[in-house]
Amino acid sequence: MDLNNKSILITGGTGSLGRHLTKTILERWPGVARLVIFSRDEQKHFQMAQEFPEDKYKAIRYFVGDVRDYERLLRAFEGIDYIIHAAAMKHVPIAEYNPMECVKTNVLGAENVINAALVKNVKKVIALSTDKAAAPINLYGATKLCSDKLFVAANNIKGKRDIVFSVVRYGNVMGSNGSVIPYFLKKRKEGVLPITDVNMTRFNISLQEGVDLVLHALDVAWGGEIFVPKIPSYRITDLAMAIGPNCEHKIIGIRPGEKIHEEMITISDSLTTYDTGKYYVILPQVPVWNVEDYTRHFNAEKVKEGFHYHSGKNDKWLTVEEIRKLIKIHVDPNFEP
Repeated sequence: MDLNNKSILITGGTGSLGRHLTKTILERWPGVARLVIFSRDEQKHFQMAQEFPEDKYKAIRYFVGDVRDYERLLRAFEGIDYIIHAAAMKHVPIAEYNPMECVKTNVLGAENVINAALVKNVKKVIALSTDKAAAPINLYGATKLCSDKLFVAANNIKGKRDIVFSVVRYGNVMGSNGSVIPYFLKKRKEGVLPITDVNMTRFNISLQEGVDLVLHALDVAWGGEIFVPKIPSYRITDLAMAIGPNCEHKIIGIRPGEKIHEEMITISDSLTTYDTGKYYVILPQVPVWNVEDYTRHFNAEKVKEGFHYHSGKNDKWLTVEEIRKLIKIHVDPNFEP
């Protein structure tokens, strides 16, 4: 894939993944024609512009805008080739308390992105999902499942337009804003790490791995797939031991809308899930292309009946020492347990 001379827009582009994606694109494809950072947070725009100033990076543009605003999306999508849709309300407790605000951003915003992309003849749209969208028990997960369905189904209404809509789904991004590792690093200064449940497990992916998955989907997507990475799990008790071995590990009880284990592919999803080597791919139930052609092209193998990709039943587990090494590499180079 060559992104030189292409125009790319990232919704939610001032977030953790958007910033790392920006860094990666500018490094790998210095000839990118335009890289539009679309976000509603003016303060984050200001901060990001210090790291990626427009006078140094001639392709970059900062657009203040909200995915709820269809007219603003139309203006922003003018001349854009590829869209990476990363904008979302993602904090589970905030979404539970403010449900319609979450619906407006995650569901209606997704529909706005789809419609604006169709009008402006965008070539490819990759939407970011979450493990919480698989068998959701909280509103955030439910809205992201709805968003996934919208992007998959968008391929059915494109008509003769040369456009592809696909989705990437992955677990907790190590070190992202609001995630558990930065939270534990902050709380350990107080000597107490709050643990919701000793049995809790989570998938783990680095920011770079998340970026690489997005770029892989952008490169190979045929339309309607949900790409899922093969990534390790960790136990929340091992994470607490890795970060604060001398802290009190206080059990506080599970929060509303929180799962003990996360899953990215349900048993129902497995009916259309294929193994392509580095990634799993959930194919659309009603694809706009031939499944046999797809599986032959990617040398994809159907997963076994009843397959379930679940953080508590993973075949890859991070040890305490491995977690510490990853924190030093991906979160804080000065980290010491």
